[in-house]
Amino acid sequence: MVFTAPPPLHSDRLIVRVVEERDLPALLEIHAVDDVTRFLPYATWQTLADAQAWYERAMRHHADGSALQFVVEATGSGVVVGTCLLFRFDSASARAEIGYVLGQRHWGCGYMREALASLLAFAFNELSLRRIEAEVDPRNAASDRLLRRLGFTHEGLLRQRWVMKGEVKDANVYGLLRHEWSSAPR
Repeated sequence: MVFTAPPPLHSDRLIVRVVEERDLPALLEIHAVDDVTRFLPYATWQTLADAQAWYERAMRHHADGSALQFVVEATGSGVVVGTCLLFRFDSASARAEIGYVLGQRHWGCGYMREALASLLAFAFNELSLRRIEAEVDPRNAASDRLLRRLGFTHEGLLRQRWVMKGEVKDANVYGLLRHEWSSAPR
């Protein structure tokens, strides 16, 4: 089994849909801010060429079924406020990881919680995943809070897990099981 792209996922204020090349200018605006990319494993984007390289990688992962990259779009205005993805799909274990990025001017609005709730419902209900994981830099308190609000359990700290941007970084590990999601109040 590989990831297959869904139709757009709708929530009260957002549409979560597969990324398209036309989204790159808006994504460049989001990823060109150092505070946004601070905890991400790649450098702040400088040019549209950076966005294009990212998009081409995402399309390769779509093609081989190993990941699905989405944009988060505000309903009505069509403004792209962020991205989210499912990746590192392990079909034998029915598990995957999630990642997400939200544009700085949209922080504190609850958009990513709403977007990820739609994505998690799709992952558990349509893709029949059993487990979803996330890794977060321990200094990223907002991301830690977001995952806990979505029902994820903090499962531990992986010390010196990554070397990113020339810095050794720890990672908080979170997990969410299908039965926990289906029984969680929202």
